[in-house]
Formats: sequence, C-alpha cells, structure tokens
Amino acid sequence: MKKIIWALLDNRMGSVNVIRGVLAQFAEDEFEVIEKKIVYTPWAKLPNIIKGASLLGVSKESRQNLTAPFPDLVISGTRRTASVARWIKKRAKGKTKIVQLLHPGPGAGIAEFDAVFVPEHDRGKTKCANIVYTVGSPTRTTEKAMNEARAKWEPVFAGLDLPRPWTTVIVGGAVKGKPFSLENARGFAEEVLKLKKESGGSILITDSWRTGEEARRLIMGILKDIPAYTYLWGEKKDNPYMGYLACADNIIVTGDSVSMTCESCGTGHPVYVYCGKNWLTPKQLRFVQSLYDGGYAIACDSPLRKEFKGGKKLNAASEVADKIRSLF
Repeated sequence: MKKIIWALLDNRMGSVNVIRGVLAQFAEDEFEVIEKKIVYTPWAKLPNIIKGASLLGVSKESRQNLTAPFPDLVISGTRRTASVARWIKKRAKGKTKIVQLLHPGPGAGIAEFDAVFVPEHDRGKTKCANIVYTVGSPTRTTEKAMNEARAKWEPVFAGLDLPRPWTTVIVGGAVKGKPFSLENARGFAEEVLKLKKESGGSILITDSWRTGEEARRLIMGILKDIPAYTYLWGEKKDNPYMGYLACADNIIVTGDSVSMTCESCGTGHPVYVYCGKNWLTPKQLRFVQSLYDGGYAIACDSPLRKEFKGGKKLNAASEVADKIRSLF
C-alpha cells in the first residue's frame, strides 16, 4: 500500500516550488500526494515559540481540511507551516512523520521533526542531530520537467525568429528592507548588455514583484535594442518561466532569491550571478559563494566568465527524497 503524504502549501511560492521539486522525485507507486492549502489569519504573524504545535493563525477553512485520518508523512516548507506540521504529528500521536524543508526559524521545535533540510549557508544557525545540510534548496528542474518545458516553449521562441544564443534574464528585487536600488538595476542591465554585445542573440527576460516599477523601466530601457521575449510582473499571459530555464543557452540571474538561483543552477546551463553593491545580506552572499565554490555558477563580472561552460547541475531534491524514503 502506498504511503500518504500531505504537502502543506501556503502563499510563499518559493517554498511551494521547493516542496513540489521534492515531490517530483517520487514515483507514482511510492506515495500518494495530497496538497493541503494553508490560508492564514493575522494571528499567523506570531512567532513559533508562542504558537507551538498548534493551528493558531490558520483559517477556519484550512483547519477543516486537516482532519483524521492523518497521513504517513507531512512536508512543511515555511516557518508558519512548521507549527501546523507539529500539530498534525501531535494529533496523530506520533504516527505521522514530519519533515521541514528550509530552516523554520527560532522556537520552531526542530527536535520534533524527523528530518529538517537546511541549505549549507545556514549551517550553524541551529545544532540538532536531525538536520541535513544541502547545497542550495530543492528545485523543480528535473529532467522530465525541463524536457516538457522545452517541447512547449522552444517552438514559441523559435517562431518569433529570436536569434540564438538565448540568454535567460531573471531579475529579483528588494530584500530584507533593502530596496533594489536604481544603481544596482543599472549595473545588472549593463552586465546583460555586455554579455549580449559579446555573443549576440536574444534575451528571455522576467522579473519579480520585488523589482519595482522604476527599476523595471530602467532595465528595459537599457536593454531595449536587444531582441527579447518578455514576461514582466503583472502581465496576463502564459508564464514561460520553466521554458526560459529549459531553453536557455545561458542564464544571468540576481543573487537575492535562493529558489530562482538554485533553479537556474539546476539546468546545467552556464549561470552568471549578479550581487550588486550594498544589497544582499551576509546570508545571501554565503549562499552565492557556495554556488561558486561548487562550480554551479560564476559571478557575472568575473574575469573567468567567458571560460565558464556550466554543465554541473544543482538539485538537492533527489538527496532530500532519498532521505525521506529512508524514514520508512
């Protein structure tokens, strides 16, 4: 009989994609996956040390969807869903195993989890025997997902006569109270421009709600003469993001998002990372350095960038999936 997994999915899409990246590693005959949408009330803002193993801050509708019989395994991916996972284990009298992807923060009862998967750049934040360290975080960039995205999107981009090479351009934005300054937006756009002057070809560009309107306009103004397929924040059309990753000849990405950068490095394409000035946190800089050290990416302004050919794929999802299997 297949084991039952409840995947706790909230409004943090980066974490949702991390969970789905792990789930994609399981064969259909291994587990039955049930996605549980978690919607919050204002009480969810309380720290986990206060909420404990409870549904405090979870909406009435979501609570009604978290009833017995409980599953064999619960996967949580955010600080807020960590309390929910612990509550389920408590109600199941320990018969449900729970795992956490990404560090759940202080007071989250880490010792109660059967495994907690923490990116290497967070090493030292908490010491506990059940913590498993990975380079980066799990992603959706499986071979199957990339093949499907390529089959769908390559004819679209080719049909627009976009000259090769195709450079996927992924723009993040503000982090931890630090805005995405116009200086950094300009610096990023100029790195893209320099790359395309060297190689020619087109760009496949997307951004984030964190980019900001002014920074977006500045970047697009600087890149206006490069042939492009765009998918910018707020556009109402089919999201080509996975196609961007699959079809790229190379990728240039800002280093502010762990998920976007790991997904880029999961393709095996050459990945160039932009860190800007006085922008990224020390934690983010440690993360980016771990990608450089592992040979998954290179700084976009590195003197060795032209020689960097990529080829090494990053995806912690298979490692995480193997550990989850071992729990049974």
